[in-house]
Amino acid sequence: MSETDSTPAQTPAKAKKPRSETRETLSFLLKLALVVLVFRSFIFAPFSIPSESMMPRLLIGDYLFISKWNYGYSRWSLPWGFPPIPGRIFGRDPARGDVVVFRGPPGDDVDVIKRIIGLPGDSIQVRHGQVILNGVPVPKQRVGDFLLPLSPNYGTDACDSQFQDVDAKGKPVCRYMQFRETLPNGKSYDVLDKGEMPDRDDTKVYNVPAGHVFVMGDNRDNSSDSRFPAPADALPGESSGMGYVPLERIEGKAVVGFWSTDGSANWFLPWTWFTAARLNRIGEGF
Repeated sequence: MSETDSTPAQTPAKAKKPRSETRETLSFLLKLALVVLVFRSFIFAPFSIPSESMMPRLLIGDYLFISKWNYGYSRWSLPWGFPPIPGRIFGRDPARGDVVVFRGPPGDDVDVIKRIIGLPGDSIQVRHGQVILNGVPVPKQRVGDFLLPLSPNYGTDACDSQFQDVDAKGKPVCRYMQFRETLPNGKSYDVLDKGEMPDRDDTKVYNVPAGHVFVMGDNRDNSSDSRFPAPADALPGESSGMGYVPLERIEGKAVVGFWSTDGSANWFLPWTWFTAARLNRIGEGF
């Protein structure tokens, strides 16, 4: 027998399928989207401030993270409110003074940020601009004026002429009276008051129903909140706001600011992204 005949037959190796870069890229993007969805739904979510209702604590152009686990989870904890989880799971009640983001009226399609003032069972009233909680006036102490530099985010169209001023450097600012409010649990924060406004500074007594909270904006004279009924409940010609906010509509608690801009940046001029930044506001907690 020849040497060639005695050599075992070799089994041809199976050819490996060529890797599809497109398939791997799509797989990576799908996994990344899933991680982001889980993180945003159950841990932290970003939120931007679109209005002045929470000044002085929050300004237009502020960006912050809200934590999602503090009060449990509901359908509104998830993007687009889907799937529709009934009620809340792992539910916990918030504390007075917490700044929360919730899904608000009129179409349950807008995220709103306010401060919780009243819990289920509380009675709330405002007299001459002072909050009366369960029959006891909430201490309100006058502090230094709040000065907000005028900028594209908050210009002369937003600041009435009576409040326009200049700071020590001669730069135009908006000047508002500022007060320090302290709730019974010791939580303190600053609020703004532009003067007597009867529909906001003198209200009826509100009795917060079970499963709901009473919210207010820190910019007391420029906030549509629980002092006014939800649009569906407002009478013809009556101002509308948030009404009592159901606990299951709360999405999360404000935790920390991670960016802030005065609105003067130009996307096509990268250096303006930094000149417009309000760096002293980054990292502020609640």
